[in-house]
Amino acid sequence: MLLRPLLTDLLALFFPHACLACQQPLVAGERHLCTTCRAELPYTDYHLLPPDQNPLARRFWGKLPVAHTLSYLRFLRHGRVQHLLHQLKYQGQQGVGKALGQLYGAELASAGLAPAFDLIVPVPLHRRKLARRGFNQADAFAEGLAAALPCPWRAHALRRTEYTNSQTRKSRAERWQNVATVFEVARPQEVAGRHILLVDDVLTTGATLEACGAALLAAGASQLSIATIACAE
Repeated sequence: MLLRPLLTDLLALFFPHACLACQQPLVAGERHLCTTCRAELPYTDYHLLPPDQNPLARRFWGKLPVAHTLSYLRFLRHGRVQHLLHQLKYQGQQGVGKALGQLYGAELASAGLAPAFDLIVPVPLHRRKLARRGFNQADAFAEGLAAALPCPWRAHALRRTEYTNSQTRKSRAERWQNVATVFEVARPQEVAGRHILLVDDVLTTGATLEACGAALLAAGASQLSIATIACAE
């Protein structure tokens, strides 16, 4: 009976798991993130601000009616958050997406936002990219949020109908043209009349979220809110 815990402890001693944000070894009781990073990550706390004082909300003014524009962390180049997102997207660390979703969902619930949302919908990947990566990082975040709020989520409520090039080096206008017509609602009856929380990993210009949000509203969603793991400022 004691063999398995002893073996686990020995493996952790010689092959310790590392914090996905700072790469320091994790100690007993820590998962994915060390206690120091949990305390020192650049949190936005935008969920504590009135919507009209939230700087992220301005990115969608005049483009899309968004009830709540939320982001857990600030994205800083070469910082802990960038490393965290790299581990999530390119190193297959789905667990960190779920963990961040659970942490943020708990904060949103504590702020009284849980009753606002009827359904969580992740920004989808094209099937070719999904097959290559093996999972959708936005879906991992959505799953964590759904568990903590709690709120139902639908991984395939939205679908991407065309394969598009990377948005990384494009201007906002180019990003919008790249994704403006590539999203559709797979099952309109799932979103009709519901307040949708649309989620993604990073909010930059907002072009992809705008295109997804427009599709959801056109399919009959009553309200739209947005949440991401991080935002570039």
